[in-house]
Amino acid sequence: MEEAQSQSLEEDFEGQATHTGPKGVINDWRKFKLESEDSDSSPPSKKDILRKMSSPQSRDDKDSKERLSRKMSVQEYELIHQDKEDENCLRKYRRQCMQDMHQKLSFGPRYGFVYELESGEQFLETIEKEQKITTIVVHIYEDGIKSCDALNSSLTCLAAEYPMVKFCKIKASNTGAGDRFSSDVLPTLLVYKGGELISNFISVAEQFAEEFFTGDVESFLNEYGLLPEKEIRVIEQTTMDEDME
Repeated sequence: MEEAQSQSLEEDFEGQATHTGPKGVINDWRKFKLESEDSDSSPPSKKDILRKMSSPQSRDDKDSKERLSRKMSVQEYELIHQDKEDENCLRKYRRQCMQDMHQKLSFGPRYGFVYELESGEQFLETIEKEQKITTIVVHIYEDGIKSCDALNSSLTCLAAEYPMVKFCKIKASNTGAGDRFSSDVLPTLLVYKGGELISNFISVAEQFAEEFFTGDVESFLNEYGLLPEKEIRVIEQTTMDEDME
């Protein structure tokens, strides 16, 4: 039984098993630390200890089995964290873990820019055929209207920041219902999800100051819960905080 546990642990160190729980995290950290070590940046004694911690010599070596089965000692822990170089390496490791987690949690189609819809048929097709999990924000506009131009610029920025949201725009005259979208009601924002209209903002510029920017539009949409959280911002902020320490 003990030999089987030792073999399983060895497989963890060799990257053949999925790391779960505190022991798996420690093993991952040890491996990451070794890979980050520059050949001339550590004294031989330190590198030797780290190498022995993560690479047992053989399955028949009694000392190796004992080293694998016991918890990481205080001395080994202090060795990993004793200087600034190790602290920087730990930050890189944590950052990599967060980026991997973000990648796993991010699913569904991604867009990243504003789609120009050319006709009412294309408009309907976009609403009906897009995946049900996707939020679609449609700006109905006309050229020459200052607030429409400002909103188009804001949505272009938001599309890059929220790639999981599909931002579209269509001229009122191309919708096939131009008489319903006179300049008095433009710009208009329509928000769909699962083929259903979930929000309808006519003359949306009236919600802002005479001059408005991306942040104003973002706050407005967030107020109605129409934008997802930007997980990547959490990673970037954590990185900035760590670099300032």
